[in-house]
Amino acid sequence: MTLLITIFAAVISTAVWYKNAPANDMKIGVLCWMYWGASLMWFVDAIFEYAELGAEYFTPEAADMLNDSFLGLSVVALGLVIWVVVLLIKDPRGVVRKAMISAK
Repeated sequence: MTLLITIFAAVISTAVWYKNAPANDMKIGVLCWMYWGASLMWFVDAIFEYAELGAEYFTPEAADMLNDSFLGLSVVALGLVIWVVVLLIKDPRGVVRKAMISAK
């Protein structure tokens, strides 16, 4: 489930990035790289787990699937948090800078 969730997040973020490709205002490329990296990591994990478990890999327990789903959603949420922090630090539209200047 973690692999599927991160692949869906990677595909969606890549589609959004591609739609807005010339304008890189929102730094969506950072989000794409994070999700594709996580997907690659979970894919390698799945290969090693399949090598260890064999056919049992395809019949997970319900509790294991639920735990994997929570982990996948946590990875997606953490990726979004990191992306927002990068966006606030880079401040491509100058919104944070304007807010700091007007607050003085």
